[in-house]
Amino acid sequence: MWVGRLIMMLIIAALSVFSYCTERTVNPITGEEQHVGLTPEQEVALGVQAAPEMAHRFGGIDRDERLRQTVKAVGEKIVAQSIAAQSGYPFDFRVLADDQTVNAFALPGGQLFTTVALLERLKTEEQLAGVLSHEIGHVIARHSAERLAKQKLTQGLTGAVVMGSGVRHEVA
Repeated sequence: MWVGRLIMMLIIAALSVFSYCTERTVNPITGEEQHVGLTPEQEVALGVQAAPEMAHRFGGIDRDERLRQTVKAVGEKIVAQSIAAQSGYPFDFRVLADDQTVNAFALPGGQLFTTVALLERLKTEEQLAGVLSHEIGHVIARHSAERLAKQKLTQGLTGAVVMGSGVRHEVA
């Protein structure tokens, strides 16, 4: 009995590692070889799908049109004047109404968010440009896609260990 579980564990672990290792691509912007399981189009779709929920979590989109336009203008200028313009990602810059959480983040595929709390602490457009450039860098470096591939590998290996241990997982 334990031999069968051990064999299944090894098969699942091997398939997980094989899948991770074969999902490789060269990032056309950075030139880096990466383990990713998503196409850029899938990243964009994932980011667009997740954007409303993320906005909701941080109090929605801020109502200050002038602030939103400033962030959008600075972000679009960075994209236009950098290699990010060649990435093909449709960058979208949003200001979140959260005035408590100091944060900026990027979703896969080019959805970028900055909280009012962070913007209130910035003194110049150059500082804003630094924040947005950092987030744009995450998008073009495909960090979210890499993280998802690692999570998939981890889940596969964890499943293999659970199966090999004989522990039954009951769904409530």
